[in-house]
Amino acid sequence: MAVLTKAAVEAVLKQVVDTNTATDLVASKAVKSIQIEDDKVSVTIGLGYPAEGYIPVLKQAVIEVLQRLDPTVEVNVDVGWEVTAHSVQPGVKAFENIKNIVAIASGKGGVGKSTTTVNLALALAREGARVGVLDADIYGPSQPRMLGIEGRPESIDGKTMEPMEAHGVQAMSIGFLIDEETPMVWRGPMVTQALEQLLRDTNWHDLDYLFIDMPPGTGDVQLTLSQKIPVSGAVIVTTPQDIALLDARKGLKMFEKVNVKVLGVVENMSTHICSQCGHEEHIFGAGGGAKMAQDYDIDLLGSLPLDITIRENVDGGKPSVVADPEGAIARSYSEIARKVAAKLAMQAKDYSSKFPNIVIQNT
Repeated sequence: MAVLTKAAVEAVLKQVVDTNTATDLVASKAVKSIQIEDDKVSVTIGLGYPAEGYIPVLKQAVIEVLQRLDPTVEVNVDVGWEVTAHSVQPGVKAFENIKNIVAIASGKGGVGKSTTTVNLALALAREGARVGVLDADIYGPSQPRMLGIEGRPESIDGKTMEPMEAHGVQAMSIGFLIDEETPMVWRGPMVTQALEQLLRDTNWHDLDYLFIDMPPGTGDVQLTLSQKIPVSGAVIVTTPQDIALLDARKGLKMFEKVNVKVLGVVENMSTHICSQCGHEEHIFGAGGGAKMAQDYDIDLLGSLPLDITIRENVDGGKPSVVADPEGAIARSYSEIARKVAAKLAMQAKDYSSKFPNIVIQNT
C-alpha cells in the first residue's frame, strides 16, 4: 500500500471536473477538507448550487480517482451544497428573503422563453432549492396556465399577497389577479409599477432563486428590472433562426449595458424529431446558439428540442420536468438548470448582510 499524502489526494482531485461549472474541484474551491488516517481517506466537497441529482455522479467520480491512486484505500466522500446570495447591480439593494434573482429573457417573442423559465424553475426545485417564478409579462401572462394554478392570491394583512404554489414552486403573476381573457390595456408606467408591486408586495418565502419570466423586447419593463430590481444574472433564450438571434443579441447587449451578468444562452427548438418516423431536422437552422455564445464569450448552457410533448405538458399545467421527470427532456432541463445555478455560484458573493449597520446618534 502506497503512503497517501494530502498533496497526492489533492492532485488527483484536480482530475475531477464538475460538469456544471466546467472547472475541476480544486480550482473551484469545492474541496472543503481532506483527512487521511491509516488506510482511510475522507473528502468533503461543498458545492455552491443545488445538486441532489448530480451528487451521486460526482461522488462516484471522486471515489474512482482516489481508488486509482491506491486500490486498497477506503474512501469516504461527503458531498453537500449550499446556495448563497450573489452580487447584483451597483446601487441596487438586495432582498432579504430572496438570495438570487435570475432574469430569463429573449428579446423576441415566440421562442419558448416562458416554457423554458417554468421548466428550469421546477428543475432546480427538484434539485432541492427553494424556487419562485415571477411572471413579468403583464400583457401576456402565461405562468398561471403553465403551472396549472387557479384562484386568487391570499392577503393576510390586507397589504401584501401570499405567493401561489404548484409543484413545489412559488409563483406570482398578474394573471392571478385578472380573468384569463381580460386584456391589460395599460401604458408603460402602469406596467412597470405593476411589476414592482408584484415583486415587492409578495411574501416570498425564503427563496434561493427567483426566476423572472421577462416579456420580449428591451423596453420599460427591462429598464425597470435593471435599474430597480436586484438581479444576480440573466439567461438568454433563443432559437437557431437568424431573426431570433438578432433580437437575442440585443437583449444580451442590454444586460451588459446595465451591469447584469449574462450567465449563458439556451438554444430552444434546436432540432425536431418526427414523432411518426423519427427523422431529425433542423427546422430553424443549426448552430445559431453556439455561434452567439462564441461571439460574446458566454456559455451555451444547453439545447432543447422542438417536441410536441413540451407544448402539451405546459398547456396542461404540468411542464415536462413534472410530467415526465425521468424522461430525456426533463434531464435536459435539469442539466441546464444546474449549469445556470453553477455559473451563478462562480460569481462574486453578496456580503452586504454580513456588515453591521452603523447608526449615528446625538447623545
